[in-house]
Amino acid sequence: MTSDFITVPLYRAAHGRTGDKGNRSNISVIAWHPDLYAVLVAQLTEEAVSRHFAHRRSSAVRRYLLPKLGAMNFVLDEVLDGGVNDALNLDTHGKALSYWLLDLPVRIPAALQTLLAGDDHDVLINT
Repeated sequence: MTSDFITVPLYRAAHGRTGDKGNRSNISVIAWHPDLYAVLVAQLTEEAVSRHFAHRRSSAVRRYLLPKLGAMNFVLDEVLDGGVNDALNLDTHGKALSYWLLDLPVRIPAALQTLLAGDDHDVLINT
């Protein structure tokens, strides 16, 4: 019996890049394939990303869609413990934040499984 969806870490469907300015971080998420983009847009909402980063106590999360690039950019305010000059945090630039986001579980239609990066050993759940 085949499931309609599989749950995988986001890094199977997209890659990311992080930047910072002061106490603000921006995280870009770029789909590995254009057909995965709409699936990611539906799940990677401002609310979902805010919940995923709740432990960092961001004051706001905004999402900007870039459909022609198959990408989206998230801006997280007050997430870098004051920024490079003020933080005692080991990662004051927030470079690791994209890796944290890329670990977020996402549901992918089983029909799109061949578009995912990596091996099937990291399928979390067949749903």
